[in-house]
Amino acid sequence: MSERESMEYDVVIVGAGPAGLSAAIRLKQLNSDISVVVLEKGSEVGAHILSGAVLDPIGLKKLFPDFATMSDCPVKTKVKEDKLFVFGPAGSLRLPTLMMPPLMHNHGNYIVSMGNVCRWLAEKAEGLGVEVFPGMACSDLVYREDGSLKGVVAGEFGYQKDGTKGPGYEPGMELHGKYVFLSEGARGSLSKRIIEKFDLNKDSEPPKFGLGMKEIWDIDPAKHSEGTVIHSAGWPLGMKQGGGSFLYHAENNQVFLGLIVDLNYKNPHLYPYAEFQKWKTHPEIAELLKGGKRVAYGGRVVTKGGIQSIPKVCFPGGALLGCTAGLVNLPRIKGNHNAMLSGIAAADAAFNALQMGRSGDELVAYDDELHDGAIGDDLRPVRNVAPLNSRFGPFLGGMLLGGMDMWAATLLKFNLFGTLGHKKDDADSTEKADKHKVIEYPKPDGVLTFDRLTNVSFTATNHGEEQPSHLKLIDDSIPINENLPLYDEPAQRYCPAGVYEVIREDDGSNPKFQINAQNCIHCKTCDLKDPSKNIVWTVPEGGGGPNYPNM
Repeated sequence: MSERESMEYDVVIVGAGPAGLSAAIRLKQLNSDISVVVLEKGSEVGAHILSGAVLDPIGLKKLFPDFATMSDCPVKTKVKEDKLFVFGPAGSLRLPTLMMPPLMHNHGNYIVSMGNVCRWLAEKAEGLGVEVFPGMACSDLVYREDGSLKGVVAGEFGYQKDGTKGPGYEPGMELHGKYVFLSEGARGSLSKRIIEKFDLNKDSEPPKFGLGMKEIWDIDPAKHSEGTVIHSAGWPLGMKQGGGSFLYHAENNQVFLGLIVDLNYKNPHLYPYAEFQKWKTHPEIAELLKGGKRVAYGGRVVTKGGIQSIPKVCFPGGALLGCTAGLVNLPRIKGNHNAMLSGIAAADAAFNALQMGRSGDELVAYDDELHDGAIGDDLRPVRNVAPLNSRFGPFLGGMLLGGMDMWAATLLKFNLFGTLGHKKDDADSTEKADKHKVIEYPKPDGVLTFDRLTNVSFTATNHGEEQPSHLKLIDDSIPINENLPLYDEPAQRYCPAGVYEVIREDDGSNPKFQINAQNCIHCKTCDLKDPSKNIVWTVPEGGGGPNYPNM
């Protein structure tokens, strides 16, 4: 049997997203002698990054104050115009931006590809001496004798379909750190285990999520307006279902567009991907895309619980960074700035601890800074928007009541509604199928709207066919025996990549649950929305999954 080798570092970082890379850069800026490694499960840095994105540069400025004059920096397209609409089936109402508090305005922000921003950050990190290893999925955790986190297992390859070790099995390596930062993004698989082990969420509200789906289109240059930012609520989701759209005019006659569907929806017949495709048929959107061409597609869950859903972010031996902790500002539809700030704050705390000769303990200073510093200041005024959305819908709850609450926080420095909680998680929000009507969706036309599998082909997703499925069922019988009769097996619809199917005989009999793990784009929806909480997302072999070019 092969024994794992180990490597020792001061800080081990899991995930080459904005949080992990910001932490790595900050550590090296503070002391070039600190040894830092960043492990990324994607085939390259940026391959698994998906975001809208309009970037508030507050975090980037802390790392690189002169980023705007750096010729190689991909953060170039300044926001020039903000538009907010309420959509109906055939028309729209533009809301005056003056209705929204200043925190909602995008003046001074940038339209970016976060995948390309992360590629650039990785280059800067490597230039400072950080070791960055893509294609290294972290599959397990390593603990010290006292129970603190010591490191991770990375680069394990060679399991066969049946889960046994094949002839080419490689045990991977243990990477040990005085501190380990988990920056895996929303619903990280290792972070989920750490949160449970150390009971980090005992004093926080249930985490909440939305499913974000995005396409990139090349459009007619005559219709392009670089720097324009458009958001909408309403149709097709209606005024009861939470969610909304974004459309950003980026450079090179491209638009980044997408729909976020809050995963607390009740009707198991709802089909988020089809809602996204339907949204594109709205006259405002269809006319813009007419004559254009879709060039990319992807999907990823986003956190939306707010500051009350953030777990304790430090634990013995490590810390949770970025969307792993849940730092998205829901009404601003922004989280990358807070992810970067969290990486910087964690690095500062680790640097001070290392200077004192500490290791393997809790970085309490990081937890304090996250809540009491710039991140807390960003999230605290908007903390009631998500709960109000859930209770009253996006128009009455999110816009009107949420707007009043944010204005009070801005002008009077207190929230009208105090701090509202989230009554249940997204899986528990799903109601029985017989309580709701089946929703009929139009067939894709192949020009403006597309079927899931066609769009998945634009993600360049790949997983080794010989490896076991990384999507695990706790009980194989539940999908057909429970989820199908009770909920019409919503996995058929909530997955934006067509991973889950119910296969039947020609006469409709003998239903079977099929998992097409090869299609998985690592969005994590199944780990969050399955009403029986029966699906566990685990990492496949390193390099597997989507290969997003510039999401």
